[in-house]
Amino acid sequence: VQLVESGGGSVQPGGSLRLSCVASGDILSGDTTSGHAMAWFRQALGKERGIVATITGIGNYDQSFESRFTISRDNAKNTLYLQMSNLKPEDTAVYYCALSTQRELTSAPCDYDAWGQGTQVTVSS
Repeated sequence: VQLVESGGGSVQPGGSLRLSCVASGDILSGDTTSGHAMAWFRQALGKERGIVATITGIGNYDQSFESRFTISRDNAKNTLYLQMSNLKPEDTAVYYCALSTQRELTSAPCDYDAWGQGTQVTVSS
């Protein structure tokens, strides 16, 4: 499975961005990617990669890690989204989408075995 993120860029504090992640490639274990949980992670310079939000194939989600952000997915398009609002300088990071080996919500990076290349988000005035 290949994951390709887009939508990153530079924005002023208080601004918004919408990230997208398109999944394509081999079917996993006879099932489609739409059945697996997906997530957004981010990694700031010098820091560990951390969870931003996660969502199951049927739309259950956990975005409590960052309430200003909304995760969603369109299984028909194999696309994951992250709507980010009221961005702050501390949101500056490389944002990664990931596909889990599980159907259930999980925030552990070790539960994700497919990762995108990342998209840079920079928030500054």
